Amino acid sequence: MKLSSIHHIAIIVSDIEKAREFYVQKLGFEVIRENYRAERGDWKLDLRVDEHTELEIFAEKNSPQRVNRPEACGLRHLAFRVESVEETVKELKSLGIECEPVRFDTYTKDKMTFFQDPDGLPIEIHE
Repeated sequence: MKLSSIHHIAIIVSDIEKAREFYVQKLGFEVIRENYRAERGDWKLDLRVDEHTELEIFAEKNSPQRVNRPEACGLRHLAFRVESVEETVKELKSLGIECEPVRFDTYTKDKMTFFQDPDGLPIEIHE
């Protein structure tokens, strides 16, 4: 078996409008398709990350809040590679998105930091 790449990552959000504003308007992901699924009573928003990877956003009614500390099993965070962590932090700050202090990964020694989406999902930027 050869699992060659990630096709998509799926997350659940509490508010589709806030998620669309954050992921499309602020972070700049392109909308591939958006559907209201009446049979499930939810929205599904598919976004282009790169030529091979999509981010699927589901907005479901009454989803439980994310368990944060201590962390539970499951998705810990999303991580995106950037050319410059400092420049990306400046861009995020200009959009009203606060980041943690820039630091170095203890194992790879790469520069990185975190910020959060509207539901508190940690998002990492990594050089």
